[in-house]
Amino acid sequence: MSNVSSERLKARYAAERRFRALGLVAVVFSALVLAFLLFTMTANAIGGFKRAELRFTVDLAASGITVDPASLADNDALNRLETAGLPDVVTMAATKALGAEAAAELDPQAWRELGRTIAADPALLQGSVEAALPASDDLAAALRGDGANEGLKTLADKLAADGNLERAWDPGFLSRADATGPQAVGIWGALKGSMLTMLVTLLLAFPVGVLAAVYLEEYAPKNRWTDVIEVSINNLAAVPSIIFGLLGLAVFLWIFPNYRSAPLIGGMTLALMTMPVIVISGRNAIKSVPPSIRDAALAVGASRVQTVFHHVLPLALPGILTGTIIGMARALGETAPLLMIGMRAFVASPPEGFTSPASVLPVQIFLWSDEIDRGFVERTSAAIIVLLLFLLVMNGLAIYLRNRFEKRW
Repeated sequence: MSNVSSERLKARYAAERRFRALGLVAVVFSALVLAFLLFTMTANAIGGFKRAELRFTVDLAASGITVDPASLADNDALNRLETAGLPDVVTMAATKALGAEAAAELDPQAWRELGRTIAADPALLQGSVEAALPASDDLAAALRGDGANEGLKTLADKLAADGNLERAWDPGFLSRADATGPQAVGIWGALKGSMLTMLVTLLLAFPVGVLAAVYLEEYAPKNRWTDVIEVSINNLAAVPSIIFGLLGLAVFLWIFPNYRSAPLIGGMTLALMTMPVIVISGRNAIKSVPPSIRDAALAVGASRVQTVFHHVLPLALPGILTGTIIGMARALGETAPLLMIGMRAFVASPPEGFTSPASVLPVQIFLWSDEIDRGFVERTSAAIIVLLLFLLVMNGLAIYLRNRFEKRW
């Protein structure tokens, strides 16, 4: 081998080693950035899953509360306990155990948590209860050291040193809806709204998108009109999401003016945005099925419809589900189109159905991130973790279905 050929061969090998090294560096860098993002979000979210709680003993037996235990089984239990004087009993117990200054920093609605505990076990009225009830937002901020006045900071430090004030895990964060203070907020209302909205999106976008892909690829004649439709679908897939929000505002809310901020309207708006992605991926998946599959089915006497739905579509389904995963993941994280149709309203209770006022996780995160209180910043990080977990569960289910229906030929 000549010296020239040997040098060229060495140069090619060196170029290949450099390319592999660059690829490895890119992968490692991407993994490190992802790990840093997840670590940062998780570290910030830990505080978001906690709240400041005042701990003291409530002697219910000596409080004089007289309530028929059988009446606490209905939905009016909290009202009955309020009428019987439970809020005053809780305040007096906090004053006796912690002092008047500390009792004044108990959340005004804290008695409701004890009321729900009593309604679940009326036998507690005959004894004492070790209560762990939410503190006020100001006392919680003082415990975190967030610019509180010195008197409140001193009180928080004293209560914490005595074991009467601490930050504890807040399981209610996953079961409550939005509120005006960071101590009382929860993510369940927005999470349920996202579930309902995604369900409407999937039920509308998936069948319509798949049928459109089947028609365009298997039945539509190749002429100028189908070319225009194909170009339009490709352009729709790249349209900014806020345009779909304007369309939902102008059309869907005009047709259904009473359903503003409802998952039904949000799902219909996101379905418009998701459908082009499903159509494009569906057409590519159908196109990838070998023509021999169609020819074999037709040769044994299958009709055109039987060929498509019994043979072509099952083989193309994994590719269609891949496009659906991408479209639904994009829809789950969208905020702009939902803001346009009014899903930024303050909703203090979880939606009861598809037509109830609701918020969604991305919008809830956006609204909390705009708050000044640091407690909302921590809650925002916790909500982001919930959104990521919801996305992982949704995508994991879709990937399982894709692998479940995958066929080889």
